[in-house]
Amino acid sequence: MSQTYKAVLFDLDGVLADSAREHYAAWKRLADELGLAFDEQKNERLKGVSRMASLDILLEDAPRSYSDAEKHALATRKNGYYQAIIQKITPDALLPGARQALEACKALGLKTSLASASRNAPLLIDRLGIGPLMDFIADAGAAKQSKPAPDIFLMAAKGVGVPPERCLALDDAAAGVLSAKAAGCYVIGVGDTDILAAADAIIPDIAAFDPKSCLD
Repeated sequence: MSQTYKAVLFDLDGVLADSAREHYAAWKRLADELGLAFDEQKNERLKGVSRMASLDILLEDAPRSYSDAEKHALATRKNGYYQAIIQKITPDALLPGARQALEACKALGLKTSLASASRNAPLLIDRLGIGPLMDFIADAGAAKQSKPAPDIFLMAAKGVGVPPERCLALDDAAAGVLSAKAAGCYVIGVGDTDILAAADAIIPDIAAFDPKSCLD
């Protein structure tokens, strides 16, 4: 990295916490109710995309088309299932090294901002007990376009008053990496090197993230 960064923008699911099982359970319940096939492979395609885009993927093999009103009703139903599940989430759902990464950022004077595609992010942050470690949580519901558009990362940067080019972004999904790149951030992919090839750098997990590198 050739410059000093002033803020770190975090994706949530897959970077700081793992609620993939909860998302899968909620989508699977909806798919079962609709008589549609839904497995782990299809679930992978939902990673990092909006709720409505995820629903479109779920409905790809549906025997009939659904109106916009029906789709919104289905998305609301799925979200109800998910919210009921995450009420039981505790700080134990934080991935190893997540809290330490946030604490290290704060100790170094780096701003921290959340750039999650999930509209449930504020609830999750509260349940995970890391609200005090976040300077700003971007409102996914206010983003005109979801990832891979840059909207959510631009909002996350603006929320902490730091230009995107002075922000380092962490995301575990291809759509998230493209979103942060389009916003102008330096992007660290978290996870699979093949999926995250567009990132500026890749680490295996949040435990491998060294915030001091932002100051080099």
